[in-house]
Amino acid sequence: MPPPLEIAGWLFAALALAGCGYQLLAAAKVGAFAARPAPPRADWPAVTVLKPLHGAEAGLEAALASVLSQDYPAPMQVIFGVQDPADPALGVVERLRGAHPAADIELVADPTAHGANAKVGNLINMTPRVRHGLIVLADSDIVAPPDYLRQVAAALDQPGVGVVTCPYRGQAVGGLWARLAAMGLTYQFLPSVAVGVRLGLATPCMGSTIALSAATLARIGGFAAFKDQLADDYALGAAVRALGLKSLVAPPIVAHLCSEASLGELVRHELRWARTIRGVDPAGYAGSGVMHAVPLALIAAILLKGAPASLAVLAAALICRLWSMRQADRAAAGERGDWPLAPLRDILSLALFVASYFGRAVDWRGTRYRVDRQGGLERI
Repeated sequence: MPPPLEIAGWLFAALALAGCGYQLLAAAKVGAFAARPAPPRADWPAVTVLKPLHGAEAGLEAALASVLSQDYPAPMQVIFGVQDPADPALGVVERLRGAHPAADIELVADPTAHGANAKVGNLINMTPRVRHGLIVLADSDIVAPPDYLRQVAAALDQPGVGVVTCPYRGQAVGGLWARLAAMGLTYQFLPSVAVGVRLGLATPCMGSTIALSAATLARIGGFAAFKDQLADDYALGAAVRALGLKSLVAPPIVAHLCSEASLGELVRHELRWARTIRGVDPAGYAGSGVMHAVPLALIAAILLKGAPASLAVLAAALICRLWSMRQADRAAAGERGDWPLAPLRDILSLALFVASYFGRAVDWRGTRYRVDRQGGLERI
């Protein structure tokens, strides 16, 4: 009978081969998110864009300017919101007002708290200022292409669609840790969304973009219904689907700015994301472990002491991984990422995947929370 380490080695090799299949599938599906022209339309709806802010994070001004520079043919109101009257993001908003004097910009600075989720509390404070029937909510660190609002409005106009969200890639603003964070989004998260959506295995609703009508928002109880949810974006999408409406993941691919300055900051951010996904889709999250083909193949090669078959599996994993990365770059129309860092990024991802199963605590904006099995937040 083979020794236990050899059996484990072949098990890891089999998982790595399954990961190779996943990488090839991801490479084939991610192209569905590639940019395409928005369809023509005569009556574009007026839109209110909500941007909850917290601090003057790296790249914030460029991210917010990308919304104010939209090529959109109908009235557009942009509401920026903070909960701290001394928030440094206020200075960024004032500079943007000077640079875009014709823009319809409103600023809400209201410290009123509404539950454990501070971002949702900010949105609740901003809602009374909304003037238009189409609402587009996007995180502050999202950079959007010029036709972003056209694409989103056209997608929401499709029959039966109640909420629209957009896929996103990473864009580093900083050094090594920021680059590794951006790689995780572009080369792992984006392809996984493509696979889940195209195979009908996932119906995500992401903070990169949540577009819905004001009437639909009112029907699901407004933002107040999600004031204690960690995965508020996912919960909002689920609430819209419960009305019998569809959620749609539509182009364009927007950019999520990554500014992690240390390994600790990167680990805290990604553990929060991992535990959030694990909470809302435990079965799907467990199955996603096979995406880590390269580190699984590396473990197999070590356990099997470099047996030729194990090295062949490792080589196959590297080739499939690079092909998947190339296709993600093409779909996102971005520059080729830090490919030499890919093995390090993949090893880190597998370590965080394992770590996500040890505990339910998350760190969010300097505060520790415990996440219950329904995705609710309890402050520690």
